[in-house]
This record gives sequence, structure tokens and C-alpha cells, in this order.
Amino acid sequence: MRLLYAEDEPALSEAVVDYLTYHKYIVDPVYNGSDAYDYASVNKYDGIILDIMMPGLDGIEVLSHLRKSGCTTPVLLLTAKAQVEDRIKGLDCGADDYLSKPFDMGELIARIRAMLRRREEYHSDLIIFEDLNLNMQTGEIKVNGASFQLPKQEYRLLEQLMLNQSIYMSTEELLMRAWGYNAETDLNSVWLYVSYLRKRLSAMGSKADIVSKRNIGYKLELKP
Repeated sequence: MRLLYAEDEPALSEAVVDYLTYHKYIVDPVYNGSDAYDYASVNKYDGIILDIMMPGLDGIEVLSHLRKSGCTTPVLLLTAKAQVEDRIKGLDCGADDYLSKPFDMGELIARIRAMLRRREEYHSDLIIFEDLNLNMQTGEIKVNGASFQLPKQEYRLLEQLMLNQSIYMSTEELLMRAWGYNAETDLNSVWLYVSYLRKRLSAMGSKADIVSKRNIGYKLELKP
């Protein structure tokens, strides 16, 4: 799952990004409203978290512009303001939920999970491809009764391949979706982790395999 997080307090942003990353989310942090709107306009996110009080465009302005442009991505608003009017204004502009600052990290991730479950394009916590089952909450894969807890990066890569199992995904797209927009790595990481996953699936006896097509990308298919 990939999130956009707009917060102008660097220390808070870093703490939230670390916490969400630990829980297997990919987070692109930005620090002002203008960047939030630009990132949300050109990238595909599963959810967006917007602080209301930001320089440039505030969170409600960003939300309003996104909704007017046709963006349906779920949005959680963060605000230090306690007035009912602010919450009403945010919800009227198209927010899916709000959370007052300061907040507990556990409540934040619970709100995010609830928001993503309510999104228009719903995905179950369990993704299935033939005999391969991936639990998006725990990061565990199961094949014919055998289970394994995937390392974080293997999980992120397999999640993208399983969520998009009907199409080929390019190396560049997998890098962006599974590592994040600002990842300090290169395309070699995708090739390396595809190799890890292929060996993992083979060792568990899965019928699923990750196939590649030159200059096109990767896709899950059944072994011949």
C-alpha cells in the first residue's frame, strides 16, 4: 500500500513515516500543500494524509482541488484545530476521515486501515493467485498449508505483483511502487528481489512463477 503524507513539521513527519514504514506501508513525504497537490496529481496512491495547516496551499485547499480534478483517492485530514467548523469543512470538501493533533500512532494507523477498507476499489486483506495466498496485514504467504513470513521488501514487491496480477509491470513501475518515489536505490534492486521471490516460491512448491518479458516487465503466471 502506498501513501502520500503531507506534513510541514519535519520531526513529526519523520516519526510518522518510520512508523508507517514499519507497518509495511510505502510513504512519500512532502512538506507543503503545493507539493502535495503535484504528487497526488501525477502518482497513484492508495491513500492520502493531509495536515490542514501547511504553507502555500493548506490541506483543505489541496483536497478541494483534488476532488474537483476527479481524484477519488481516500483522504485523511490531520488538524491541530478542535473547532467543529474545521472538521465539517474538511468533510464537506471530500475528506474520508479526520484526526486531531496530537494523535496516538496506534489510532493513526487504525484510521488509515479503516479508510482504505472503505475505498471505492476495495481490496481484501488476503490476495490470492492460484495456490499462493498473501496476507496484506501480516506479510505472510501460504502455499498448500505451508506458511512463511516475508521480509519487508520481498512482501512489498510480491504485493504489487499480486495486486496487478493481470498485467505486466515495468521495472521502473515496480521500483516506484514497491520502494517509494524517493527511494535511494536503483533498478538492480528489482531484479535482485525478483530473484529472491522466485526462489522462495519454488522452495515452497508453488505453481506460481514470476515471468519476465524483455523491455516490458514482470508478471505472475502459472508454471508450464
